[in-house]
Amino acid sequence: MLRKILIFGVIAGLIVGLSSFTITVVFAGEPPPLEYGMVIGYTTMLVALSFVFVGIKRHRDLDLGGAIRFWPALGMGLAISFIASLFYVLAWEAALAVTGMDFVGEYARHLIEQQREQGASAEAIARFSAEMETFKAQYADPLFRLPMTFAEIFPVGVLVSAISAGLLRNHRFLAARGTGTGGRPQAAAR
Repeated sequence: MLRKILIFGVIAGLIVGLSSFTITVVFAGEPPPLEYGMVIGYTTMLVALSFVFVGIKRHRDLDLGGAIRFWPALGMGLAISFIASLFYVLAWEAALAVTGMDFVGEYARHLIEQQREQGASAEAIARFSAEMETFKAQYADPLFRLPMTFAEIFPVGVLVSAISAGLLRNHRFLAARGTGTGGRPQAAAR
């Protein structure tokens, strides 16, 4: 099982890490609107984390004879998600280092502009701007930024792991070819 966790965790991590790094580097000069960036980012996470499902299913079908209980499946999914999340964090750090992009500055400007568009008072905007300055200082600290980046993807991995474990605990759900009920190989036809 550990081997499958590592294999599928690295595959998911490479997908999400390389795409995150590439997208960040390509758009470093002129990032897309924040909403589009979030859609692209979370879609990429879901594609990469689909390997949680694949990893659990392969373990169930190849190693366990077609049956797995919920908690072991969830644990395997969380382990794969953890590895993928580490890749994501490292890719984000590498992208920030390579591009020199001021992500948090752009993010803060976007949020302040939203406040203005919503008609916030000058006093409220000034107070919010001060909060954003505090956030920018916190984000500059890796001990704040790294867990925050990890928290962007890992909850998605928890959700994918729980759904995958719930579906795959049913031995009839996408049963492996050549298996009958209970995950036991069917007798060869004579």
